[in-house]
Amino acid sequence: MSSPTNGIRGGSQSGVQSIRRAFGVLRALAGGPLGVSEVAAASRIPKSTAARLLAALASEGAVEQVPGERRYRLGPDLLAIAQGLGETWDIVAIARPVLVDLTTELGEAAGVAIRDGWTVQYVDQVEPPNPNPIQVRDWTGTRIPLHAVPSGQVFLAQLPAPVLARYLAEPLEAFTSRTLTDAGALLERLRDVRRDGHAWVRDEYSEGLTSVAAPIADARAEIVAAVHVHGPTYRFPGLGEDDRIAAAVRTAAARIGARLRAGA
Repeated sequence: MSSPTNGIRGGSQSGVQSIRRAFGVLRALAGGPLGVSEVAAASRIPKSTAARLLAALASEGAVEQVPGERRYRLGPDLLAIAQGLGETWDIVAIARPVLVDLTTELGEAAGVAIRDGWTVQYVDQVEPPNPNPIQVRDWTGTRIPLHAVPSGQVFLAQLPAPVLARYLAEPLEAFTSRTLTDAGALLERLRDVRRDGHAWVRDEYSEGLTSVAAPIADARAEIVAAVHVHGPTYRFPGLGEDDRIAAAVRTAAARIGARLRAGA
């Protein structure tokens, strides 16, 4: 009689291969949304296999299609399951319902970001329920220097002076003609961020893109994340809407912080 161990190993090779391939697909999507062909290339599997695995993972909520696109990204069920992996995943899961409310209210994409060294990393994004014909890309997984985007400026504004000085001592990369690359100008912006509780960036990281962000504080009153809303500059923010939008983002950040501190 074969031992149970041998029986399991002998009968599960195809199952183990499928699991490995599925994890390969998830790892590929961890860097941001991809199409089937891109997933196949990144995972080194046939395109037909990638399509089959994506369909299976989507049925379980582990991945989802980006609204209005053929690309896939990590799904909300997978993010919820991963809550136990650490504070970052906690923030993603806790922030998601608030992001849904925020994007419904403002009609533009909303997201949450964390600090990763001298960069900000976008860890989740929610699209509006009735998306506009022209949408901005999904930034999930993207890392961007702190000075170039409002979520990053929110973090810079809270850094101790010696730490901020180290950041400003290095050349500030320009992404557009409007990127703040002068240390003095950036310091002035950060003073406004601390006073107002939010940051606006208009065409500074990407031409035609405007974004506003506010900080999320944990139980120790430390800034652990930022919530943001962004949209095409030609329509966002609408005329006279700056204050209302910024207030909505600050309120969303406060709600996420309260949920984070409550552990729910």
